Amino acid sequence: MIIKPKTPVFARSDRAAAVKLSEIVRISEAVQARKAKGEDILSFGTGEPDFPTPENIIEAAHSAMLAGQTTYPPTQGISALRKTIIEHTASDPSAKPDQSEVIVCTGAKQVLANACLATLNQGDEIIVPAPYWTSYADIVAFCQATLVPVACTGETEFKLSPAQLSAAITPKTKWLLLNSPGNPSGALYTAHELSALADVLRANPHVWILADEIYQHISYDTFTSFREIAPDLLGRMLIVNGVSKAYAMTGWRLGWGIGPRELIATMVGVQGQSTSGASSISQAAALAALTGPQDVLSERLASFKDRRDYVVAALNKTRRLDCLTPGGAFYVFPSCEKTFGLKTPDGTEITTDAEFCTYILANAGVALVPGRAFGLSGHFRLSYAYAMADLKEGCARIANAVAALS
Repeated sequence: MIIKPKTPVFARSDRAAAVKLSEIVRISEAVQARKAKGEDILSFGTGEPDFPTPENIIEAAHSAMLAGQTTYPPTQGISALRKTIIEHTASDPSAKPDQSEVIVCTGAKQVLANACLATLNQGDEIIVPAPYWTSYADIVAFCQATLVPVACTGETEFKLSPAQLSAAITPKTKWLLLNSPGNPSGALYTAHELSALADVLRANPHVWILADEIYQHISYDTFTSFREIAPDLLGRMLIVNGVSKAYAMTGWRLGWGIGPRELIATMVGVQGQSTSGASSISQAAALAALTGPQDVLSERLASFKDRRDYVVAALNKTRRLDCLTPGGAFYVFPSCEKTFGLKTPDGTEITTDAEFCTYILANAGVALVPGRAFGLSGHFRLSYAYAMADLKEGCARIANAVAALS
């Protein structure tokens, strides 16, 4: 008698069990599968510039490869790139960081993950204004810490107030994570608003500030870095930035963090046992991006602004969708609550943002991401980093589908 060995039961770690594929990715992959079958679907779900990486950047990467820059890079990042990052960092001249305070990572997401892994323990809390980028929640959960979302509605332009921040702080609070301009809302904090939040942090010296400024160069109004507002808080501040959005380099996976020497050193240790240094070729490309012609930034910003203005006007024209004009990034985050209680042509009642997005996909062939994915229901995110022709067609389809509700 042959006894077959039992198939071992796979058991995820508690840490991994807290992490799941984001709803954005699930929607995007499902749409791609349907499009591959020939279905006519317009997807406005992913946050990726539709522009190509500028030629000078690609040429610099090619030259770096030909020159043999294909060996292990320093874990913290090549010196020339870190020096250039410092030169491009907005701050008081007397508060410029040095190279020991800069880490180069495989994308801005890894900067965030490194920082959380380096500082968070089980039970620690991190305050995040909602709506927030979906990965924030999963990174914090992976670190077995606690995300403390603070609902910031359209009435306050999706921005965190000093009173809300003060009320959310507890003895367990480790970080305030602030994204400006923000994903998914496009909220851009003014210098005055950041200064008011800094006052609350001054009164709570145990709370650090993690400022995600990845959309810095996609700001339609004046961008202000937290470094400029509160130089006295640099000892407990981490700035996150990178080349992915502004220079259309999402696939190059290159971001950086700027913070206190002790924090950066700990993050380097974390990174050294995961990915080691970021791709040497991507670092050469990022160096070319920062030191090369910068006119591409203003040209592409103007294009994004035209698309933003069109989409905002088109959605508001439906009278059942309320869309604020965002100050930055390339997303709108309209409210769809006026459609709740209405019925679709087949008699199905819409009661949630997820049901609204399901209806729009099924009846208009347009993929959107429900607000629940970003911690604030009653809304949906539409990325306008797509061709204007597609945006016009998509908005027309959405308008017709909304008009069909009764």
